[in-house]
Amino acid sequence: MAKSVFMEQVRTEIRTRQYSIRTEKTYMYWIRYFIRFNDLRHPETMGNQEIERFLNHLAVNCQVSAATQNLALCAIIFMYRHIIRRDIQNLQYKNTRTPRRVPTVLSEREIKLVLSHRKGKYWLIATILYGCGLRIQEALSLRIKDIDFESKSILVFKGKGNKDRYTLLPTTLVDPINRQIETVKRVHSQDLSDGGGMTSVPPALYKKYRTALKHYAWQYLFPSNVRSVSPHDGYICRHHLHATAFAKQLRKAVRISGIAKRVTAHTFRHSFATRLLENSTDIRTVQELLGHADLKTTQIYTHVIGQCRAGTKSPIDFIV
Repeated sequence: MAKSVFMEQVRTEIRTRQYSIRTEKTYMYWIRYFIRFNDLRHPETMGNQEIERFLNHLAVNCQVSAATQNLALCAIIFMYRHIIRRDIQNLQYKNTRTPRRVPTVLSEREIKLVLSHRKGKYWLIATILYGCGLRIQEALSLRIKDIDFESKSILVFKGKGNKDRYTLLPTTLVDPINRQIETVKRVHSQDLSDGGGMTSVPPALYKKYRTALKHYAWQYLFPSNVRSVSPHDGYICRHHLHATAFAKQLRKAVRISGIAKRVTAHTFRHSFATRLLENSTDIRTVQELLGHADLKTTQIYTHVIGQCRAGTKSPIDFIV
C-alpha cells in the first residue's frame, strides 16, 4: 500500500500544493488508515457510508480527541476533492467542536524554576518560547538570517496559516543567541569540510535559492545533531532539532522542579501572552505578536489573568 500508485498520486498532489512535510505525513497516515479500515477497497468505490463508519470508529472505539477526528476528516476530504475529484456532501458527521479550554499558565517563579534546570540550547529554546511567544515548531524553524539584532526583532517565516510575522527579540537573549550562532557556525564549518553544508528547505526554496543554501545565514539556529536526506529532493542536509528532543528535556525539568501542572512547550507561549496582558499591553499588539488571525483567540488569555483583571477583587477579600 505504501508504494501504491494511488498513494503516490496523493503524495504528489500534497507536494504540488506545497504543504509541509508534517502535513504530508499526517494526511498519508490517515488516508492509509481509512483504506485499510475498509478492507483495502479503492476510495473510488466508497462514499459517505464508509467515511461515516470510519469516523465513528475513531470516536467510539479508538476514543481519539476531537482535534484528531477533525484531522482525519480533513485528510479524507482532501483525498476525495483533489484525487478522486468528488466533493463529499451531506455527510452525517460534522466536524467535532474542540472544547475551548482555559490555557495552563506558569507564574514568573515557576518559569524561573523550570529554566534553572535546563542549560545550553534547551534553555535557550525555552527562553525564546517564553520571551518571544513562539510556537515550538516556529522556534525550531528559526534560521540565523531571521534574527535581526539591529531592530531587535525576529522574523517568523511561514508560521501557522502559512503567514509571516515579526515578533520582538528580548535584549536579554541577544548574547545567548549570539553564542548559539557561533556554535552553529562551527558545526556548519565542519559540514563544509566534509563536502556538505546544505540546510533543508521546502522544494520551492530549494530550486530558487539552491546556490545560497550553503551560506551560514540559512542554517537553522537549532540544527539537528545528525545530517539527513531531504525527503523531497534527496540531497544531504542538516535539518533542525526535533520537537520531541525538547519535549523530553522539558519533562525532566518540570519533574525536577516539582511543579504540579501539565507543562508543554506551548505553556511558555500561553505564559508570554498572559504576562503581556497583565502588564497592560494592548490586546491587538499581543494578537500580532502571537500571529492570531482572530482576536477572539487572543481574548482567551484575559480569562487566566484572574485577580489582576481590571483590579477585580473577590468579596471574601473585604471581610477576611
